[in-house]
Amino acid sequence: MFVLDHIDDEKLDSLLSRNEFFWLDLAAPSAQDISRLGSRFGWHPLAVEDLVSFGQRPKMDRYGDYMLLVFYGAGREPDGAAKLIEVHVMVSGSYIVAIRHTGCSEIDDLRRRISAKPDASEQYIVYSVLDTLTDTFFPVLSSIDDEIDELEENIVVRPTDEQLQRLFRLKRVLVTLRRVVTPQRDLAARTMDEIRDLPGLDPDSRDYYRDVYDHLIRISDLIDSYRDLLTGAMDVYLSTVSNRLNVIMKRLTIVATIFLPITALTGFFGQNFGFLVRHIQPVWAFWVFGIGGILLCTVVLLVWFRRSGFFDRTGP
Repeated sequence: MFVLDHIDDEKLDSLLSRNEFFWLDLAAPSAQDISRLGSRFGWHPLAVEDLVSFGQRPKMDRYGDYMLLVFYGAGREPDGAAKLIEVHVMVSGSYIVAIRHTGCSEIDDLRRRISAKPDASEQYIVYSVLDTLTDTFFPVLSSIDDEIDELEENIVVRPTDEQLQRLFRLKRVLVTLRRVVTPQRDLAARTMDEIRDLPGLDPDSRDYYRDVYDHLIRISDLIDSYRDLLTGAMDVYLSTVSNRLNVIMKRLTIVATIFLPITALTGFFGQNFGFLVRHIQPVWAFWVFGIGGILLCTVVLLVWFRRSGFFDRTGP
């Protein structure tokens, strides 16, 4: 069993002539390289076309004694954003060819481990590639879980627009993950066993692929639960913002209510009635009826507000 990370024509011809199983792992090959491989291995033109075209849904197409499998993993961009890793895998009883456009450190580590185990069986290598891609979702989902917990704590303390944007971004990430995980899970449930039926592979490999299916079920359940958590966090955000708005409106209502009698009082004494003009002239009358009336209204309202519980702290 051999592991290759580039196209070595001489080595490939030697392995094919000896009918020795090998794994060819290619990162970002050109369309010409894939076309050359198609001619060397005798792949169907539709299979070659699918190998070149990325952005497909998870699927499994069988062509006689080999099959094309479109499978996804997950990773992180340099800025920490989640990304999907699309891998096209051509599987037969004599080889496995994996083609991807983006880097995947987990696959690179697996390739080094497999290289150190020349006695690894064919079905184990096929399983390891699919299982490694499947398990790449768990660290991404774990980081999303931590971010949701952090958001929930911060929202309760002080909600901001930036937190709302993060909630929407996480929701879009989960929708993107769910768009590939759900069909991938269904694919594993229906047709994954077809791999073990390929000529040259051990038919006793059912347990391997059942493990991949179990992991996909867990990932699908985690995505659904995190979507529910995001919905709950968004409800908490809206409730907290609404509570803060209620507190602000209550404070403004207190201010407006205090100024209402003051405005009425000053408006009343501002009338140019003859009695008021003739009789309220000394300085003490101004302080008693003018300023005193305003202060009396303010004190009475403040006492009433306090006894009624309007000054209780009900929000941040």
